[in-house]
Amino acid sequence: MDQDKLQVYFMPGMAANSSIFEHIKLPEEQFEIHLLEWFVPDKNMSLAAYAKKMTKYIVHENPVLVGVSFGGILIQEIAKTIPVKKVIIISSVKQTSELPKRLVFAKYTKAHKLLPTGLVNNVDLLVKYAFGETVTKRLELYEQYLSIRDKYYIDWSIDQIVNWRQASPTKNVVHIHGDKDAVFPISHIKDCIAVKNGTHTMIIHRARWFNQHLPTIILE
Repeated sequence: MDQDKLQVYFMPGMAANSSIFEHIKLPEEQFEIHLLEWFVPDKNMSLAAYAKKMTKYIVHENPVLVGVSFGGILIQEIAKTIPVKKVIIISSVKQTSELPKRLVFAKYTKAHKLLPTGLVNNVDLLVKYAFGETVTKRLELYEQYLSIRDKYYIDWSIDQIVNWRQASPTKNVVHIHGDKDAVFPISHIKDCIAVKNGTHTMIIHRARWFNQHLPTIILE
């Protein structure tokens, strides 16, 4: 019976665990959900090598991949390694030209190397990097979601985002983006499904929108 269902793999954003998807529900008769988690990369590991290693956790053929933020970049790299039915990126970018100018600036100045990522146990700081928000409330909630506190992983992730190179979008990619995204401003984004008042954390705060629209987006 499960062979008739679409297998959907979800990848969280930088430093986040899969609990960010806890309120995402897809009709069980049509879809089977699988949650992927970050692991600490090997020393000097490329994003392509990381993506290839991640594929060992994807045990179904021709799956649908859904990724948030840096997870959206990663699943695009995974799609270069294995056949996939569809790639759905949320609050992410699908080509280098969509990266904001501050990240392009960081690439050439190496300014991102100066970020105080040693303070990864400072949740306020981690939220600012991972979610683009300054926390004034719900701090415990963010602590629950942001559990990857390894300094090497954080440094590696930021470096991979800043130096990511992709001239044109991945085949079969669908881009869902909030018009209030502070990390990847929508003014740089082309060809996306825009979510009104959606922020970089809309996968958490706008779960109802995703539950309503994702089944159709996957099946289209």
